[in-house]
Amino acid sequence: MRDTCMVERRHLLDTRYLTKEQITEILERAAFWEKNHNRALVPFAGRFVANLFFEPSTRTRFSFEVAEKQLGLHILNFSEAVSSAVKGESLYDTVKTLVSLGVEAVVIRHRDPSVIYELVEKDPGCSIVNAGAGILSHPTQALLDLYTIKQHFGEVAGLRIALIGDLSHSRVVRSNLWSLNMFGAQVIVSGPEEMRDPELERIAPYVPLDEAIKTADVVMLLRVQLERHEQKMDLTASEYHQMYGLTVERAAMMKPEAIIMHPGPFNRGVEIASELVESPQSKIFTQKANGVFVRMAVLESLLDQKGRM
Repeated sequence: MRDTCMVERRHLLDTRYLTKEQITEILERAAFWEKNHNRALVPFAGRFVANLFFEPSTRTRFSFEVAEKQLGLHILNFSEAVSSAVKGESLYDTVKTLVSLGVEAVVIRHRDPSVIYELVEKDPGCSIVNAGAGILSHPTQALLDLYTIKQHFGEVAGLRIALIGDLSHSRVVRSNLWSLNMFGAQVIVSGPEEMRDPELERIAPYVPLDEAIKTADVVMLLRVQLERHEQKMDLTASEYHQMYGLTVERAAMMKPEAIIMHPGPFNRGVEIASELVESPQSKIFTQKANGVFVRMAVLESLLDQKGRM
C-alpha cells in the first residue's frame, strides 16, 4: 500500500495504521460527544455520507446511522440487490458516482478485505471508513471496546484482557490486539482448539479457558461465526456453551471487579449464559451505546476540514 500515514489522514482502515496520539484524540472526542450528543450540535449539516454494507449488519450499520444523524449528515444507504452492482458495475465506479453526487465519506463493510484496500488505492475522491473487512479488521469496534474499557477502569495499561471464542474467524480480535497492546494491556486469547490461530498467538499467548476467566480484568467473548466455517461444527449450541462458553459457574470464578464484554451479535446460551448478558458485570449494552460516540468522533475527524486525524 502507498504511504500508510498519508492514507490514514483521509481514511480509517484499521487500528494498526493509527498512532496512539490519533486514537487518544478519537477517544477524547468520543467523550465530548457522549456529554454533548443531545445538545443539537450538527457540525456537518447538509453534507452527505453513504453506507455500503455488503454483509448483514444490525449494530454497526445502525450505530453509524445514528452517529451520522447526530452530526447532521444526510445519509444514503446502499443496497447491493437493487443497485447497479447487479448489472456489473464495479465498486469503484459505484463510489465514484456517489462522490459526483456530493458524498464525502463512504462507510463500507465487505466480506473481502482486499476490496476495501483496493478502493482506497484507486482513490474515488472521498474518505473511506472500514466497517468490517472479512476476518481481517473492524477498527471502529476495537475503538469502542477500548473506549468502554478506559471509561470503566480509567486506565488500560496493566489490565489483563481475555479474548475468548472463535479466534480464527474474528476480525474483532485482530483490530483489538493492535489497539489494546498499544495502550499497554496484557492480552491473552482462549477458545476451542479447532478455532485457534497461530498467527494471533504470536502476539497474544493462548491460555486455557478457566485460567483466562479467573485471571482476566476483562472477559471479552466472541461469537462462533459459523457462516465463515468451511466445515460444520460438531458441537450443539448447548455443548459449546458448557465446554467453551461463559456459564454462570465460570462467571463465579471471575475477579469481583472484572467486566464482561461482547462485540455482538451475541447468542444467549452459547458463548454467554442468558442471565449474564445484563448482569452488573456486563458492559455489553454500554458498548453499543459507546459505539455511537466513537463513530461520531471518527466521522468528525475525517470530515473536519482541519484534518485532525
